[in-house]
Amino acid sequence: MNQWVTLSNGLEMPLLGLGIYTPHAKNEAREAVATALDLGYRLLDNASAYQNEEEVGQGLQDSGLARAEVFITSKVNNPEQGYDATLRAFDNSLQRLQTDYLDLYLIHWPVREHRRQTWQALEKLYADKRVKAIGVSNYYQPHLEELFTYAEVVPMVNQFEFHPFLYLPDLVNYCFEKGIQPEGYSPLVRGEKAQHPTLQEIAERHGKSTYQVLIRWSMQHGVVTIPKSTNPERLRANFDVWDFELSDDDIAALNQLHDGTRIAEDPMDYL
Repeated sequence: MNQWVTLSNGLEMPLLGLGIYTPHAKNEAREAVATALDLGYRLLDNASAYQNEEEVGQGLQDSGLARAEVFITSKVNNPEQGYDATLRAFDNSLQRLQTDYLDLYLIHWPVREHRRQTWQALEKLYADKRVKAIGVSNYYQPHLEELFTYAEVVPMVNQFEFHPFLYLPDLVNYCFEKGIQPEGYSPLVRGEKAQHPTLQEIAERHGKSTYQVLIRWSMQHGVVTIPKSTNPERLRANFDVWDFELSDDDIAALNQLHDGTRIAEDPMDYL
């Protein structure tokens, strides 16, 4: 099963999906995608920077699912930003993914000298109906406020690092107020906090793993959540989160764990 959120333009997006990242071995991403789709995942979050869009496209072909059944995201890489370069990058992503459209295309990072032209390129792709939704990634409030000074289309999605140890309620609320769906990456903190006593206590009470608790926490904040894994058993466990719900007290306790832990760069370095 899966739950869906509705973006500002009416497009439905799965609440839980698979995060893709740079593989360590050939066909690793391809096999992970095929396995995930077989388990019920319907959202694949990819990026040009991960250098495995071909494998993602092959994994989709291997699954036997129709293209329309899967929500595919990609992102324009930092060196490919700028108006004309972004349009070329989009074409290249489509070719590698073996598809003629994307469900969502994002600016990967707010590169200072290119973000305006890059956003205008995304607006053209959206106007030309080559992508169903457009958005940004790693944009904090200052980046969004700047974007609003020239954007003709409000981003439908903003993807950023999100977990209890980097809890950003002001950013989440700001996005919701502006009609932007927040999407959180690195929800599992790459395993760095798996043994945290608060997580362990909550997980034990629910008969779940600490990773499953982290996924539920993000989802229950209304944030689209994209844990990464290529391990079949972990893929299964990450999707086995529909049969329990964290209490208000659980959520409040996890909200208190913020300590500034980051897996990725700080977007504020891109101001």
